[in-house]
Amino acid sequence: MVKPILEGTRRRFHVAAAEVDHQDQWQRASLGMAVVSSTVSHAEEILDEVERFVWSHPDVEVLEVERRWLEREDA
Repeated sequence: MVKPILEGTRRRFHVAAAEVDHQDQWQRASLGMAVVSSTVSHAEEILDEVERFVWSHPDVEVLEVERRWLEREDA
């Protein structure tokens, strides 16, 4: 179930996606997605779509969603 979600998010939304934790646990996975954008609002739109895509899989139970932002520091 993890592979189709990761491949689907990469293909449909052009984000970086990977399994980031719990690789050795049965029926549990932590997935990470990353997007780079020139505006926060565009990044939020993409991540909202990714989240809806993951939630659309009936065999998946999402326990938690967390978003973190990294902003460029101008020198």
